[in-house]
Amino acid sequence: MSCQRNAGKITVPDDLRDVLLEFTISYLLEQPGDIIDYAVDFFTRLRDARHTQLIHTDGQTCSSTPDESVDEEPPVGRFASRRKRLQVAQTTADLFVPKRHLAVSLLDMRHITLPSLLDFVSSDVAIANIFFPATKALEMVHPKSDEQRQRLGESVKNILLFRALDEEQMADVLDAMFEKIVQPGEFIIRQGDDGDNFYVIERGKFEVYVKDLATAIENHIHTYDNRGAFGELALLYNMPRAATVKAITSGTLWAMDRQTFRRILLKSAYKKRKMYENLINKVPMLKSLESYERMNLADALVPKQYSDGEQIIRQGDTADGMYFVEDGVVRITRLGEHGREIEINRVPAGGYLGELALVTHKPRAASAYAVGDIKLAFLDVEAFERLLGPCMELMKRNIDDYEEQLVKIFGSKTNISDIR
Repeated sequence: MSCQRNAGKITVPDDLRDVLLEFTISYLLEQPGDIIDYAVDFFTRLRDARHTQLIHTDGQTCSSTPDESVDEEPPVGRFASRRKRLQVAQTTADLFVPKRHLAVSLLDMRHITLPSLLDFVSSDVAIANIFFPATKALEMVHPKSDEQRQRLGESVKNILLFRALDEEQMADVLDAMFEKIVQPGEFIIRQGDDGDNFYVIERGKFEVYVKDLATAIENHIHTYDNRGAFGELALLYNMPRAATVKAITSGTLWAMDRQTFRRILLKSAYKKRKMYENLINKVPMLKSLESYERMNLADALVPKQYSDGEQIIRQGDTADGMYFVEDGVVRITRLGEHGREIEINRVPAGGYLGELALVTHKPRAASAYAVGDIKLAFLDVEAFERLLGPCMELMKRNIDDYEEQLVKIFGSKTNISDIR
């Protein structure tokens, strides 16, 4: 980390790291027969693209308006910087580590063989499969009645892929999905075909088959009964369909096309990282972190929502993490005489709370409550120690910040002696 750098350490230029990482990702995904020929072709195309970009830039006659912001949308343009594209890809990879998110896929993973590169390449590289179309995908909106939106909302609310989406992002999902009526005997997807749509079941019974490539025998491995989803595997990994799904009864599916699926996930991942990076940049003790360290920290944050009056932290409890306030206000209280709670502070959007107990290794010194409906970003204690532990010396140098907080809470500085 940035606060524990060794003198004389060889520094790898960012451009070199970026181009080698991009080449590695491209090579592992395409798996060409000859690495040398592939490298020549890869870097030739890279050079030509840069040349084209220079021509494009030199010949540019129009300029962007002051209101335009490069941070509003994911950098998916053809000439977006390689570093930003790789950052978005890594974010997407972190969202979809199989062991954490797809361990129980709705297709029986024991019967499916994923590409061999997943066995030996880290998830940050292998699963990223850079989803960068040449132009920004058009917003897809399929009109729905209120009844249809309600039914669809019920169908998707428990789908693992969409649990982390906020209300705005979920609205994008509902807008993008279209209704598909199926008949008995209809094949929805076939093993080996290219993945085109992701499907959510509203009603109907569907059977899943996987063909043994050695014997050409299709084995029935699963039956969906009026709930579930399928098709996400091919969309996430850009691989052929791993199984065949056939309708046994008439039914209704909700479908979303590949480009829209990728756009929504990338957009949400990118916006989440940028939003959390902005929050982190406002924390004094984290200002010296390098850009990649802030990105790692942003990726470790977990969204939390609380209703008006709901307790977030209880005085005296063991610290389990710290919080960043995305939206809303948090009320801080401390027990006074006769056990009455006294409000001592309020933390607005952009502020943070709970880090004091992590630094002092003391129980929670105060309680925290939501004022209205609020959104927080939570960093658990394990992630705090893993990502910020090496910076404890930096936190100690910023001890005055903590002493000021302790004075507000306790009226003295005696409770911070354990980290001096």
